[in-house]
Amino acid sequence: MLAANVDTTPAILLTLLVVIVLLVVLGIHRRILDKHYAKFTNRTLVLAYVILLIILAAGILSILPLWGYDLAEITENLGYWLLGILETNIPRLIGTIIALFVAIVVYKGLRLTIFRLSRRPSGNERRKQTIAKISLSIAKYIIGILGLLSVLSIWGINVGPALAGLGILGLVIGLGAQQLIHDLISGFFIVFERHFDVGDWIEVDGFMGEVVDIGLKTTKVRNIKGELRIFNNGDIGPVSNFSVNEAVAVVDFSIAYKEDVQKAVRILEEKLPVVAEERTEILETPSVLGVTNLADSGVEMRILAKTAVMKQWAVERFLRQRIKEIFDEHSIEIPFPQVVVHRPSEE
Repeated sequence: MLAANVDTTPAILLTLLVVIVLLVVLGIHRRILDKHYAKFTNRTLVLAYVILLIILAAGILSILPLWGYDLAEITENLGYWLLGILETNIPRLIGTIIALFVAIVVYKGLRLTIFRLSRRPSGNERRKQTIAKISLSIAKYIIGILGLLSVLSIWGINVGPALAGLGILGLVIGLGAQQLIHDLISGFFIVFERHFDVGDWIEVDGFMGEVVDIGLKTTKVRNIKGELRIFNNGDIGPVSNFSVNEAVAVVDFSIAYKEDVQKAVRILEEKLPVVAEERTEILETPSVLGVTNLADSGVEMRILAKTAVMKQWAVERFLRQRIKEIFDEHSIEIPFPQVVVHRPSEE
């Protein structure tokens, strides 16, 4: 308790001194962290914050005796208060622990069951992963809400009026959270109308990548560079799904004007079936479309090849290499940019 005969002048001066010291320590601590934050490990950062808390606690505890407070008495009263709370609410605390334990066990068991079912070899694996993730997301919210209601009932809160109040509150929140509701509804239709599944390659707003996760609110897409972009389901507009049908590799190349086009087509039609057998990603024998353009430097031609999903770029690189090798074997010239200059004849 505060003593009646405390001389406040020394107490004020010492308190100001302690406060200044604590402010200096905080300033040094912050400057060091800001300057060397990237060099510190997580363990070092935790240790630095623990030391700071100890210093702050020591400073506060050193101020209290200056104003005549008995730390032993305060500690004893606080201990009695905590013990009284524990003795009064031990059954509720035990019930809360049991409710939380049951909720965690149910969630873990449901999660294990869902993922085991999704790993059984049957049908569309991507579809099963998508359903598993969205089902787990829904289960997490339901179990969390039921666990919260159970804890509230254990602590003597009437859940019935609370549910009615939550209904009215939910209506009010819903009017101000239309974007969230829009995201949830969009996520529902994305999953059950099968716009895309986990593992599909899609393009959204110019960002192309693999779908790594689909939730009720957001969809996560990772591109070939490893960049992860999170889209709100309600903001996903037109989507290009590259995993629905087989892909097509398109290879454009040129031959010199002096070369025989029919000869080049005939050689390619003879060699491409053998080339297709060299790569399992090529699903059908590539087809030669013929001449597509008469360019400045040569005759442009095109080859199409049906490939496995998202393998068209690797197949295009492979076909360009093999076409170059085939033309070299048959002395067919691949042109390079050149300019023909006509000089007027001298009279």
